[in-house]
Amino acid sequence: MITVAEILRAKPQAAVYSVTPTTSVLEAIKLMAEKGIGALVVLDKGRLAGIVSERDYARKVVLLERSAADITISEIMTADVLTVGPRDTSQHCMQLMTDRHLRHLPVLAEGELIGLLSIGDLVKTTIAEQASLIQQLEQYIRGE
Repeated sequence: MITVAEILRAKPQAAVYSVTPTTSVLEAIKLMAEKGIGALVVLDKGRLAGIVSERDYARKVVLLERSAADITISEIMTADVLTVGPRDTSQHCMQLMTDRHLRHLPVLAEGELIGLLSIGDLVKTTIAEQASLIQQLEQYIRGE
């Protein structure tokens, strides 16, 4: 079973982008657009304080016709963040994301943020695991 640590090591782009609770929503959306990402972790004095996503922006700013320039991240972020650790399995993470309808999971080791998993990371991992299993089964069937 593949662990979160292994997934993080295999990621081509391991950078985790963040904002603070006092960052304007407009600044955060600009950063997401610039980096081509869908979520940012929210750090307060270096500690995980929340997560903010494009979904938060759409539901809590756009639909309510609020101004992104006048709102801070603390007003729209998800503060009760579900996290995983480096020893958790890809299967565990996929189950959490499916059950809780999440697209991103911050990864903490001893309370420190060490990475961010996306649903895409887990889908790629699952596909690779299945391809490997199929190859092993085919070799077994052929007697190799």
